[in-house]
Amino acid sequence: MDMGDGSSQSCKISMLWNWYTVDACFLSSSWRIRNRGMFAASCIGIVLLVASVELMRRIGQEYDNSIVRQWHRQAAMASDRAGGRTQGSASYCERLLFRATPLQQLVRAIIHAATFGAAYIVMLLAMYFNGYIIICIIVGSGVGKFACHWLSVEIDLQPGEGERLLPKPILQTTICCD
Repeated sequence: MDMGDGSSQSCKISMLWNWYTVDACFLSSSWRIRNRGMFAASCIGIVLLVASVELMRRIGQEYDNSIVRQWHRQAAMASDRAGGRTQGSASYCERLLFRATPLQQLVRAIIHAATFGAAYIVMLLAMYFNGYIIICIIVGSGVGKFACHWLSVEIDLQPGEGERLLPKPILQTTICCD
């Protein structure tokens, strides 16, 4: 497909699976691969772009967790101020509702928009059906997951038989078994 950029050769673009390297164009005629070095740099950049999407996802999760931890601290302070009030013989319970402040919500929206925008660019790159680019997207996703999403689980322990610490039972139902 000729991109009409005035050069003597046209960009190689295909909506079918391809392995084009030199003279391939991505996203615009200005991102035209003129040699193997440019293609290698583009591949490295795509790996880093996809890894940054994973990083932005993690930043969003961590920011949300930070807000929730702040709310938990506020709830604990409110409970301490209440001093364990009781009504009659039963414990008195209150519900606390915390909402993100406008600034917190703005930060959440900016993180989401940046993540969404970068992911959309990755999707557009994948639509070129270039095998090398798709491999770079997959590699970047793996690198990003490895670097940014370490799994850590906190398990509460309780004394069991013979004072041995045992994991507390899970009281939540699973998704499939409400």
